[in-house]
Amino acid sequence: MSGDLHIRVAGRAGRITFTRPRALNALNHAMSLAIEAALDGWRDDPAVALVVIDAEGDRAFCAGGDIAAMYHAGRAGGVEAAAAIAFWRDEYRMNAKISEFPKPVIAFMQGFVMGGGVGVGGHAAVRIAGDSTRIAMPETGIGLIPDVGGSWLLSRAPGRLGEYLGLTGHRMAAGDAILAGFADRYLPEADWPAAIAAMERTGTPALPDRPAPQPDLAPHRPLIDRIFALPDLPAILAALAAEPGAFAAATHQTLARMSPLSMAATLALVRGARDLDLRAALGREFRFTARALSATDFLEGVRAQIIDKDRQPRWRHADAAAVTPQEVAALLSPLPAGQGLDWEG
Repeated sequence: MSGDLHIRVAGRAGRITFTRPRALNALNHAMSLAIEAALDGWRDDPAVALVVIDAEGDRAFCAGGDIAAMYHAGRAGGVEAAAAIAFWRDEYRMNAKISEFPKPVIAFMQGFVMGGGVGVGGHAAVRIAGDSTRIAMPETGIGLIPDVGGSWLLSRAPGRLGEYLGLTGHRMAAGDAILAGFADRYLPEADWPAAIAAMERTGTPALPDRPAPQPDLAPHRPLIDRIFALPDLPAILAALAAEPGAFAAATHQTLARMSPLSMAATLALVRGARDLDLRAALGREFRFTARALSATDFLEGVRAQIIDKDRQPRWRHADAAAVTPQEVAALLSPLPAGQGLDWEG
């Protein structure tokens, strides 16, 4: 796909490269379908031993989905809004196929890896981070939830890191990404071309062994595990407000900017995903995103952060205490028959 993706076979490797660095390699619907088609074509191709996913540019592997386009589709309504929801549906199917692919998928993730970028790189079999890598699920800041399987990845993080990362959208460098289970290996980016060339030549995902940087969040684990284990969002916020120290204060300040509705739904999704497989978690995420254009803070969040850039979102709820469990349950309730993801019937 000229201008967006470069898909080809090189040696024994299927290669998928994001090629829109000026747009931070943002993922759109056509790109999602093209990635899926490539995987389908390579699944039973004996010439392809593994798949390498990487990106042009030094700023981003993929900074997320094209949420500005989603915003305009939601505002237009009708056929355009339905097409936006179809994008999510197709994207989630592609995410599942990456996770389940029978051959090794190796993702080289530099720069920003957020939202839809996590949905591509985060489900690979081998996820490589470098010195520039910054991985995050920042959706609560735009009135959405960590989707593309993000709730499932967060649920597998040790202790209560999943709740912390999902609510705050904290950007993880390589050490924290490895700690939280969003990356597997650290490799300096200068070594990536040689590593990819070796994979093309040998068809094996072998990598040189490099010690990972120390995780920045490690010293804060006791506080995170204690506070983010509390039963609900108001309790978490109250505990952070009462906790001494700069980290708790900064965390409380961050959460005060996020959508209360999105944070409450994120908490439920991450905790619920601990007992689910990836496809089931994607199904629960889709229940929210299928309703996002009409019943959540998503359009207002994108307006404030991306469209008007006034950074002054007018959330549906003044604070976390105003969000009821019934509202969250309704957003995460099963969709009418035939409207869920493909595998749900």
